[in-house]
Amino acid sequence: MDGIATKPAIADGCTHAPGVAVLNLALQGGGAHGAFTWGVLDRLLEAPERIGFEGISATSAGAMNAACLAYGMAAGGPEEARAVLERFWMRIADSAVLSPLQPTWLDRIQPQMGLAFSPSFLAFDLLSRLFSPYEFNPLKLNPLRDVLERTVDFAVLRDAPCPLKLFLSATNVRTGRVKVFDKAELCADAVLASACLPFLFHAVEIGGEAYWDGGYMGNPAIFPLIYGCESRDVVIVHINPTVRAEVPRTARDILNRVNEISFNSSLMREMRAIQFVTDLIDQGRVPDGQLKRMLIHAIAADEVMGALGAQSKLNADRGFLLALRDAGRRHAGMWLETNAEALGTRSTVDIRAAYL
Repeated sequence: MDGIATKPAIADGCTHAPGVAVLNLALQGGGAHGAFTWGVLDRLLEAPERIGFEGISATSAGAMNAACLAYGMAAGGPEEARAVLERFWMRIADSAVLSPLQPTWLDRIQPQMGLAFSPSFLAFDLLSRLFSPYEFNPLKLNPLRDVLERTVDFAVLRDAPCPLKLFLSATNVRTGRVKVFDKAELCADAVLASACLPFLFHAVEIGGEAYWDGGYMGNPAIFPLIYGCESRDVVIVHINPTVRAEVPRTARDILNRVNEISFNSSLMREMRAIQFVTDLIDQGRVPDGQLKRMLIHAIAADEVMGALGAQSKLNADRGFLLALRDAGRRHAGMWLETNAEALGTRSTVDIRAAYL
């Protein structure tokens, strides 16, 4: 039923049965491309007899997915989490129907999922380059707030006994440091801060500090999962392609690649640190048990994401979101069949080959 999120009876949807592999999730941001992560989560939630979650570190659209998943788990377990995620993304599609960023029927015949040559998008793209959001959006309008508050009851999310740990990253505008909001601090503002693109929205102010998108400093941050969780397994759900075969030539493609590299840079640095610790352990240079061996896994679809233009990150067309969801479900299903047995015993990603 559509409407304001209500306070359901709390269900112990986070208790893990014997034999369930408990893992941590690391969810990247990427605007509407976060619907791919929705699909990944939807598929993993279908397998509670095999997979359980301890912690989630997330940024931007990943933070929205994380908040929906955690709220659904607290409210009713895996099936409710799947329902909450679907409600969130379908409300995103509904709220965007009248948005000036969405393509008309004529625009939809154009490449790049309808936005590459959308006149409305091009006009807004130019506007955002000439004026700041403080100038073209003085009322601080943000349609994401309404969707979040209608979908997630943050009081339930903060107070529920569900042990699922949340770590949402934002970037402190003044200091340039990463700010990680934990479960006790979660509210709509914290999620919006994690997803605050500075060329589109006013900085989100919390506790006297201003925040921008967490992707600049942690997309996503891995260290909260290392220090804050018992499970050694981390599954990274990639949205931003790490590798592109061709060198970009157009101004828009160059800017897109610069953003991809920037938003992947913090993850690359953390992977280097994890590999360094792994080498120390393998070489016997540290006492047994003094350092924590992390087991790294990844679900990605570079062949899907690499084919999309940067403009499609703003495309909330229902068909587009559902197509990305289905791609996420397929890739998560393939990952489960290929790699689930390795959870708890070994990494399924070659860190050196993938990140260093």
